[in-house]
Amino acid sequence: MSDDEFSLEGGLFEEPEGFSKPPPAPHFADYERKTSPASNIHLRLVGSSPLWGHLLWNAGIFTADFLDKNAKSLLRGKKVLELGAAAALPSVICAVNEVKEIVSTDYPDPDLISNIRYNFEHCEGINSPYRVQGYIWGDDIAPLISAEHEGKDVREEDKFDLIILSDLVFNHTEHQKLLTTCRRSLKADGRCLVVFSPHRPWLLEADLGFFETCKEFDFEPEKIDLVTWKPMFPEEDESTADVRSRVYSFWLNPVWE
Repeated sequence: MSDDEFSLEGGLFEEPEGFSKPPPAPHFADYERKTSPASNIHLRLVGSSPLWGHLLWNAGIFTADFLDKNAKSLLRGKKVLELGAAAALPSVICAVNEVKEIVSTDYPDPDLISNIRYNFEHCEGINSPYRVQGYIWGDDIAPLISAEHEGKDVREEDKFDLIILSDLVFNHTEHQKLLTTCRRSLKADGRCLVVFSPHRPWLLEADLGFFETCKEFDFEPEKIDLVTWKPMFPEEDESTADVRSRVYSFWLNPVWE
């Protein structure tokens, strides 16, 4: 071999055994409350997540704004559950607004759950009891009610006054399981708050199909608002920006006794 030749034999560029690239580090995002005086909530986001917990979504910001603005009627003294909480901004807003209790859940991924706990533990102004736990939609709801309830019947008075579903309806295969949990865990005089953006515009009809499926579970959908914000991913196809910029909000109202 000449002096100016080289060989790849011997694994010169192979990673050593047992070596793997470190995962992306957690990062932070600030949410500015629209209260008077205004204040910031400093949230930690996981570095990356196949469950999309590494971003602060428009729907989460809208939900936090809406809850904060209407805290007196929607939150104070109420028992609240958030499903698919990700960074848990709406849950934290509940915790600074004197709820009876906020239960913040997401898929039982250790990084996601520990990150939610971190955000509660490092947020100033929390004045409410809170619990953070992993939960799979459609499973037994008793552990959501309290640790002592596992395996026991859930009474009406133990259930939730408000359930928050922020940017969850994109998961079309899970609509039935998600609504099963809502139906079992919500009080008959409670409500579910559903907020979402159509991140995949070609599947908007499937997103909106959630509000037809909910009727099978004795919920009546009620539109709250439709606003247009800057889309989450402006670098994507400009022809779909109008749809991707939308933030829909609905109530699910129980129609059972």
